[in-house]
Amino acid sequence: MKILVINCGSSTIKYQLYDMDKNEVMAKGRCDKIGLDTSNMIYKNLITGDKIDQEPAPMKDHKEAVSQLISVLTDKKIGVIKSFSEISAVGHRIVQGGNIFSEAVVVTDKVKKDIDYLSDFAPLHNPGALMGINAMQEINKDMMNVVVFDTAFHQTIPDYNYRYAIKEEYYTKYGIRKYGAHGTSYVYILGQLEKLLNKPKDKINAIVCHLGSGASVCAIKDGKSYDTSMGFTPHEGLMMETRCGDIDACAVTKIMEKENLTPRQMETVLNKECGRLGVCSIPDERQLIEAANNRK
Repeated sequence: MKILVINCGSSTIKYQLYDMDKNEVMAKGRCDKIGLDTSNMIYKNLITGDKIDQEPAPMKDHKEAVSQLISVLTDKKIGVIKSFSEISAVGHRIVQGGNIFSEAVVVTDKVKKDIDYLSDFAPLHNPGALMGINAMQEINKDMMNVVVFDTAFHQTIPDYNYRYAIKEEYYTKYGIRKYGAHGTSYVYILGQLEKLLNKPKDKINAIVCHLGSGASVCAIKDGKSYDTSMGFTPHEGLMMETRCGDIDACAVTKIMEKENLTPRQMETVLNKECGRLGVCSIPDERQLIEAANNRK
């Protein structure tokens, strides 16, 4: 059985193809800058070592990106499969499942509508993921698509940790509460801790960090999420690549007042123009470390 796993954003598709019978990754890659003239493909065949490094590839939308992805996986010279029909299912990572999804589910029209509805809670992620699902279904309508939610692991957080100190009606009417993110990462790390500590998961208490362009911390109690730094959206918590993380709410409204910004414009600023980018104009952590080391 072969499973294609994709992590789809608004302009990027990261993917890996797994051979489940052999428990190995056959190939991995990334479709970058979808929708731009500079769109390109990164790919590596992990069986032979053949690879493509940022080769220009036309990808005006996610459907074309998926087509390019399938073409390279089935390429006669560097591909790892002969036909897309060898793939049994496609798995999609979805950031926000709200309190609707507590486990992985097979994609249906209702599931897609729920993912779209939850886009308000993860505006940088859910729309792109939905584009990936739709593109995959357009390419092959009979392929099974399964979605896994980053928020599902955090459904065990008790209400005294996920509730904000706001009016009750904002929670009941609009679902304003902490949902967390990076749950799929924490599930994996918990599994590794189980092996390293030689303990069953329900006996593990740990503070776990997920660090990258998006970053969060999770308190795990008895093998379950007890609290986490990300909140209503993945914006809350630590400083990240382009997100500022925790900030005084009144500082936000003051900037909106002074700059005459709408709520949507302010969201864009906080999510795409702050964090490491806002502080020092170098969002990528590797480039930031290099610049610091080369500073005279």
